[in-house]
Amino acid sequence: MSIKRIVVHHAPTKSHDHIVNALPKPDWIKTRIRQSSVFEQTSNLVKNHKLNTVCTEAACPNIGECWSQRHATVMILGSICTRACAFCNVATGRPNPIDHEEPERVAKMVQQLSLRHVVITSVDRDDLPDGGAQHFSNVIHAIRKALPTVTIEILTPDFLRKDGALPIISKAKPDVFNHNMETVPRLYPTIRPGARYFQSMKLLYEAKLLQPDVFTKSGLMVGLGENKEEVLQVMDDLRCAQVDFLTIGQYLQPTPKHAAVKAYIHPDIFEEYARIARAKGFLQVSASPMTRSSYHADADFEILKNKRRILSVTN
Repeated sequence: MSIKRIVVHHAPTKSHDHIVNALPKPDWIKTRIRQSSVFEQTSNLVKNHKLNTVCTEAACPNIGECWSQRHATVMILGSICTRACAFCNVATGRPNPIDHEEPERVAKMVQQLSLRHVVITSVDRDDLPDGGAQHFSNVIHAIRKALPTVTIEILTPDFLRKDGALPIISKAKPDVFNHNMETVPRLYPTIRPGARYFQSMKLLYEAKLLQPDVFTKSGLMVGLGENKEEVLQVMDDLRCAQVDFLTIGQYLQPTPKHAAVKAYIHPDIFEEYARIARAKGFLQVSASPMTRSSYHADADFEILKNKRRILSVTN
């Protein structure tokens, strides 16, 4: 199955010239922020409960749409990350101590928003012995106590060199375990230098082994200089790890200091990637220029459940 590669044009290759010669955004990249009363309500709840969100910290282009639908991805364990990934807008440095009251505040916000599905993520906390795994577990338990009907999706760090972290989270049994691969292995040294491709793949595989009934999920950014064969290889690796759900979105450079966009991938290519991913066996695929890991997560979770139900009946 072949894939045409359609791009606007390639970025310059000279050092630092992405700062002055950034690629112009094509028409299909839309980042309008839609203000509404619900948007303001969501924003106020986040502020009142003194919470961080990946929506604001990572400058997500979908914040207007999501917050206007009462969807916010809560970022626990502070707003300072111990990693310095070239694509990420979250601040890097020495994090503050764990806020042990945070789980209760997260649970109260989820309850006040009357959420059906919530996504919880975090910064990397390489400074903690368990990488923050117990805090993730505490948040899951607090949410379930406050609102037993809500389904919980977690988007975790890779827990590199944190033996025993994954079983702690697995025991709390979230409904979806998400960890993003982010890019192809060749680009890890420059795009995700603090991470290891096979550690991330191993984490997803072991999460499925520990809790086979929990959906596993991962995401890729494209436009960083990868080629189609590399994208398809990551798909194959994820299927070997029994990952259920794949997201693919266009990388957007958050500031001139971050990695440059090498190409804007045409929507037709995203559609073809989605067709191929479904053919490879993913239960659910979300692939578009504006797709992000937690974008439409609640609706996608319902699709996942329905597809698993259909498969169980046919098998």
